[in-house]
Order: sequence, then structure tokens, then C-alpha cells
Amino acid sequence: MTYPTPPDLTVTTTSATYPVVVESGALSSLPSRLQALGLRGALWLVCDGAVAELYGLPLAARLRAAGFTVHTFRVPPGDASKNQSQLGEIHTWMIANGVERRDAVLALGGGVVGDLAGFAAASILRGIAVVQLPTTLLAMVDAAVGGKTGINHPLGKNLIGAFHQPRLVLADTDTLASLPPKSLREGWSEVIKHGVIRDLGLFADLEQLATQRGWSEATPGGL
Repeated sequence: MTYPTPPDLTVTTTSATYPVVVESGALSSLPSRLQALGLRGALWLVCDGAVAELYGLPLAARLRAAGFTVHTFRVPPGDASKNQSQLGEIHTWMIANGVERRDAVLALGGGVVGDLAGFAAASILRGIAVVQLPTTLLAMVDAAVGGKTGINHPLGKNLIGAFHQPRLVLADTDTLASLPPKSLREGWSEVIKHGVIRDLGLFADLEQLATQRGWSEATPGGL
């Protein structure tokens, strides 16, 4: 079964308006989309170490071929990376390599990288642009959209942060092919929650999709 590519969405808040693009192969369009947004400064690619080889290096090469200056930083996978020490390392890396106000941070990975890199962008030089490039289903439907960024503190999760809306959210659905079943289930759970809370039509569509696909609790990656 195939599904049509959804139309680009637009998120409007009191402080910003930005597009959300969900499509197969979306990462290949990033250079032209950045240029269309007027983002022509250096790019600071912060990527989850789990996807750096698979998506980060090819993306950096594509951006450089389009004429961008690209710096790359790998974040160790896992929620433990959302801490002040890791944030400080990112700040030091950016400052040491000459970050400027016209530059942009690219957050490639799941929710951890989106939160961490987003907060780095919000706090460096009093705030520079950030582009969210989620590679997990949960990040695509939750963490990458809405502008919530931050890190954990020893006394609690997400206690230090800021609202910093992205200039663009680009969700390449091809990246979902590399996710383990557990990560897919986490994402589906969030989608189902949205349906239960405020969109019965979405919930009904999900039930129909599960029936068509033959998904069950025993199906890897199923609902």
C-alpha cells in the first residue's frame, strides 16, 4: 500500500511562522530550501552519533557541494547527552570555529538532538537560526515541532531550556527505515495519543490503517 505525500504544513505562533515538510527523500532538498529561506551562512550540523554515518556525512557532503560551509558535531546517543557538559562542548566548538549571527544550526536525529541542538542555537550569540531534521517518528510528530528546546538537570528533566522556533522542519520519511521496532512504537504511541485527545477522525484512520496492515501488539513496529 502506498500513501500520497502530504502537503507542506505551516506552523504559526506568536513569534514565528515556519514550514513543516514531510516527504520521502526530503533531506536531498535541504540545500535549496535553505537558500530559499535566505540561510546562506555557515551551517553547524549537530547529529546523533547513531545516524551520523548513515545520514549525517552524506548530508554534509551534499550541502558542501551546494556551496555551504558545514561544521559537524556528533552527540552520543541517549537522553544522558541532554546535559550542561554536552551543551558546553557544543558552545565551545561553535565559538572556537567562528560562529556568526547569520549562521544556522541543523539538528539531525531524534528528540535528544533536537532539544540539545535547539537550545544551543537559542543560547549562542543570543540566538541564531535552527533547522530541525528529525530522523525518528517520535521526533517528527512531537519534539521537532513547537520550539521547545532544553537540557536536563540532575534534579529533573528539561528544567533548563527556552522556546526557540525553527526556521524549517524537514522530516525525511526514508529515515524511518533504519529505526528499531521499539522506536517506531514510541512514535506511533504519540500519534495515537493525539488522536485520542483531540482528533477522533485521526484515531479512526489509525484503526483502519492497523486493520489494513494486519498490525497487532505482536507485530514488530506495529501499533
